[in-house]
Amino acid sequence: MILLVFVHGYNLSDRYLQPWTTPHESLTLTSFTEYLFANGIFRFRIPMLFIISGYLYALHDSVSNKTRISKRFQSLMVPYLLWSGIALALCYVFELTSYGHYLLEKTHMLQIDANRLFIHDYKWYEVTARWLFFPVAYQLWFIRVLFIYNLAYPIIKWCVLHSRWRWLFFAIVFLFWLSTGGLILIEGEGLLFFSLGVWIQKTNFQIETTSNYFKPTGWWIVFIFLALLKTWLAFQGEAIMGEWVYPIITLLHKMVVIAGLMACWFGLDFLVRWCMNKEWFVRLSSFSFFIYVLHAPWVAIFIDGTFDLLNYSIGYRIISFSFLPLVVICVCILVGMSLRKLTPRFYSVLTGGRGL
Repeated sequence: MILLVFVHGYNLSDRYLQPWTTPHESLTLTSFTEYLFANGIFRFRIPMLFIISGYLYALHDSVSNKTRISKRFQSLMVPYLLWSGIALALCYVFELTSYGHYLLEKTHMLQIDANRLFIHDYKWYEVTARWLFFPVAYQLWFIRVLFIYNLAYPIIKWCVLHSRWRWLFFAIVFLFWLSTGGLILIEGEGLLFFSLGVWIQKTNFQIETTSNYFKPTGWWIVFIFLALLKTWLAFQGEAIMGEWVYPIITLLHKMVVIAGLMACWFGLDFLVRWCMNKEWFVRLSSFSFFIYVLHAPWVAIFIDGTFDLLNYSIGYRIISFSFLPLVVICVCILVGMSLRKLTPRFYSVLTGGRGL
């Protein structure tokens, strides 16, 4: 979750990074560093979360899927609807202040067409669509998609367990992921990894030991090298190879994700052990979901405000990228602590019963 806040805290001129994005700005140490981490090294997180989610969901087949879906609605969709509505309402109020109006206008985050930049300009059905399908708190897409995969779990399990169809299924979802596509409410980014998590659990695949294929050292080298290469091509590749750079850096992005998954899954056990032996870390980790639901869109909205605070002095962009996410994380934890202490029942509803 900490890495997620940093991913959303970059301040490149293009504020919406896709795998194929080529930032049309000068290559500097700051721009290279931000792109390297925000659109490269940190991107293994969501696939890893989907693998863990699929694994854990498949672990409880002793409970009927109908019962689990009912519980998952409470733990996923209720927080989704609440936090999507909270973010929408807070942005609406924020627009009423002169400084909030200024920041939201600069981000274009709420822009719906060429002439409408604010929620106050929306029609009622556009507000509803924002609330249900296109949250202002954009990170919530993961919850919505995960709930859909939970609904589809019986079909996914059948596909991954039947050898006759398994390879065809994985080939299709792999190509779906490679294309960075989506179909209505199904997100190609997650289906492959959620299904992989289900397969790992159902086949008792050894995920805690390393074979020669899973040695982390080699994967770390590949991971860092490909992330550096992708970042350099994002800035310089268009001048060298024209439009061919887009599919190339997209493919490199996917390779970085796979290498990052392998390197971090098998190579960070020492870090996990160190963290879990620290009482303060275990205590703060109970607020990880709260960090997730609360940090955006505010970490993006206050980027320009941070620039103003730093008065655009030397190094203002890298300072913002380094410290704004940390400030937002601290604020999220403090808000979470306060709500949990003052209104534990409401806190439980907001977090789907997590962190109590």
